[in-house]
Amino acid sequence: MSASGSTIVTRFAPSPTGFLHIGGARTALFNWLFARHHGGKFLLRIEDTDKARSTDAAIAAILDGMRWLGLDWDGHEYYQSQFWSRHAEVAHRLLERGHAYRCYMTQEELAAQREAAQKERRPFRIHSPWRDRDDGPADQPYVVRLKAPQDGETTIEDKVQGRVAVQNAEIDDFVLLRSDGTPTYMLAVVVDDHDMGVTHVIRGDDHLNNAFRQMAIVRAMDWPVPTYAHVPLIHGPDGAKLSKRHGALGVDSYRDDMGYLPEAVGNYLLRLGWGHGDDEIIARDQAIQWFDLDHVGKSPSRFDFKKLENLNGHYIREADDERLAELIAPRIGAALTPDQRALLVRAMPELKARAKTLIELAEGAKFLFDARPLAMEPAAGELLTPENRALLKAAHGALSTLDSWDHDAVENCIRQVAEQADVKLGKLAQPLRAALTGRTTSPGIFDVLALLGQGESLNRIEDQILEPQE
Repeated sequence: MSASGSTIVTRFAPSPTGFLHIGGARTALFNWLFARHHGGKFLLRIEDTDKARSTDAAIAAILDGMRWLGLDWDGHEYYQSQFWSRHAEVAHRLLERGHAYRCYMTQEELAAQREAAQKERRPFRIHSPWRDRDDGPADQPYVVRLKAPQDGETTIEDKVQGRVAVQNAEIDDFVLLRSDGTPTYMLAVVVDDHDMGVTHVIRGDDHLNNAFRQMAIVRAMDWPVPTYAHVPLIHGPDGAKLSKRHGALGVDSYRDDMGYLPEAVGNYLLRLGWGHGDDEIIARDQAIQWFDLDHVGKSPSRFDFKKLENLNGHYIREADDERLAELIAPRIGAALTPDQRALLVRAMPELKARAKTLIELAEGAKFLFDARPLAMEPAAGELLTPENRALLKAAHGALSTLDSWDHDAVENCIRQVAEQADVKLGKLAQPLRAALTGRTTSPGIFDVLALLGQGESLNRIEDQILEPQE
C-alpha cells in the first residue's frame, strides 16, 4: 500500500510492433517489482492503436517474453484499441469544457508553417487559426486539438529525474482525435492510465517530454496526476544508444539464440540502473523486498555481455539438474531416449561447472551421445601421435580388466598406467580426452570415463588405437 493508504497500481504498456525489447523488459521488471514491493497491482496493456503495424505474432512474443521472465500481471491483459470510444468520449468532453477545439487546418497550411519555422531556425509549433473559433465548416474534415496552456510552466516532481520544468509556451496544441475519429497515442495513454487507476507511471526517459503534454490533458480533466518515474535508457558498452549490435534484441533471442536463463536475465536487468549496495546476485524474492525508486540511477546504464554471462554461469551452477537437462536436450540433436536423458542428468553436475550459457552446456554434453567413430577437432586429432596411441593402448588394456566402473576405480587405474609408463598424468589424460570426446576440453577425464561407461569408453579408445589420425 502507498503511504496514503491507496493501492499502488503500475502498468507496462508495450506496442505490439515487434518483439519484447530488452529495454522494455527492464521497464516491465521495474514496474512489476514496485507493485509487488508495495502489495499493489501490476497491469499489462497492449497499445495496439497502430493497426497497420501491430501484429498477432508480436503480441504473442510480448506475452511469451513476459511469462518467461516470470512477470505475471494482475487480471487479463488490456488492449488499447478496445477503448477507442472512451478515448473519443474524453476528447469531446474536453471540447465541451473549452480545453480542446476543432481544427480545420489543411496539410498545405501545416506544411507552410513548418517550412517557415525551418527558415527562421526555430522549433515548429502549431499556430491554429481555429484555436478560439467554433464556426468551422460542417462539410470539411477536422482534427480535435488540445488547447494547451500558453503561459507559465508545467513542473514534474519525477521520482528518478527530480524536479523537471518546461515552459508552457513550448507545448503546442497537439492532436487528440484524428480526422477519422481515431485517438492519438497521447490521448489514449492518459485516458487508459486514469481509467485503470494507474498511480505510478514508470517508463523510459525518452517519454519525459510526453509527460508534460499528458499532464495538460490530466489537468484539463481535473484528474489526479500520477507519480512519474522516468528511467534512463540502456546504452551499449561504448556509451552509444543501445542498438542491435550491442544487444538490443528481443528477450526471446536471449533465451533461444544465446542460451540465458530467465533468472539471470532478470537479475542482470535489475542491476542495470538500480542497485542495493554491492549486491550483485539478487534473487527475485529479495528484489521484491528491496526494490524502490530512490535507488534508480539518473545516468544511462551500459550493457555488458561479459557480466551477463558470468551471472548466467552462476545461475546455471545453481539450477536443478533435471531442469537443465530438459532445457538443453533439444539443443543436443536427435531426440534422446529415456536412458540417454537419465545419463544427461547424471552428467549435469560436471557439465554445468564449466558452462556460462545453455549453448555451452549443450556443446559440452554432446560427446556423451556422439556416434562412433568420433569427429575429431583438429587440435584433438593432433594429440593422437604414435607415442600417445601407445599410451592409449596401455590404458585400454588396464581399463578392460576392471570389475567395477566408477570414478574412483577408473582414476586409480589411469594413475597406475601413467606411473608405469613414467609419464605425468596430463600426458596420458590429454590424448585420452581426445579419444573419448573428440575434443581438447571436457569435464574431468575420470568423470568422462565414468559417465560413458566401460563398454563405450573402451570402444572409443579402441577406435583411435586402430585408426591413426591423419
